[in-house]
Amino acid sequence: MKDKSSATVTATVTGKRAIGLTLGALGVLAFSVSLPATRVAVQHLDPWFVAFGRAVGAALLAWAYLRLTRAPRPTRGQWRRLSVVALGVVVGFPLFTSLALTTQTSTHGAVVITVLPAMTAVFAVLRAGEHPPPLFWAASIAGLLAVLAFLGAGGAVHGALAPADLFLLAAVALCGLGYAEGGALARELGGARTICWALLLSLPVTAPVTVLAAVADPPRAGGVAWSAFGYLTAVSMFLGFFAWYAGLARGGIAQVGQIQLAQPVLTLAWSALLLGETVTPASIAVALVVLACIVLIQRTRVRPQ
Repeated sequence: MKDKSSATVTATVTGKRAIGLTLGALGVLAFSVSLPATRVAVQHLDPWFVAFGRAVGAALLAWAYLRLTRAPRPTRGQWRRLSVVALGVVVGFPLFTSLALTTQTSTHGAVVITVLPAMTAVFAVLRAGEHPPPLFWAASIAGLLAVLAFLGAGGAVHGALAPADLFLLAAVALCGLGYAEGGALARELGGARTICWALLLSLPVTAPVTVLAAVADPPRAGGVAWSAFGYLTAVSMFLGFFAWYAGLARGGIAQVGQIQLAQPVLTLAWSALLLGETVTPASIAVALVVLACIVLIQRTRVRPQ
């Protein structure tokens, strides 16, 4: 009887982990288009309008979702944690990437974004009480180095840090914090409600800034730019987080977070399709290396502290 019970628990944990990985992969796929879409949008729209306007649009969708599902209001402690989520993924990452991509390409942005999985894992230790084993860190670093070497060989890495690089580093740090805190909070609220409440919490800040940006520089853009803005609003800022936070909650923040190692390669592919950038055959090789590292990572076990 004890063996059957143990087998049932193991099967349940394995199934939960598999669902978490699948949801996390869907989130990464959605987010991999964010940098190219942002690059397109900020070429025709004010970066402050792009960063905060998409949050306002997503907040309207969040309000409709919460009303439809009759979601209970978060507790006082959950509101405090939601403020950390809002700072990281609703305000920080969109703002700093929008500012950076006014002068840099999405390919260059993918270089800096490569450190996001490691940053998420660090905050998972600090904020979510996870404790990855040494093999986890070794595989993560290997995947990180593989992607950086590939991007560096392709000429995406240039000399000293420019202001755009500093913006991207700030975006990565805040996003890692928002991912880890949101993933932990999603265990209580669920992935959808976590991002929805964070968007509504941010509305007193995002709405006035959007209005001011629109008044200072009235939006004038064609269909392509508005389509990119629409994607950032509905997918990058809203639906993508449904899958992403649910995946982090089910599969473990540090472990599922490492699926992001594939995001720079996917971003390069989208950049080629949407922006006409050239992708070398080496991208196939590095994609295989990154996938191998992800498989190795998923064979480790992350222990709670």
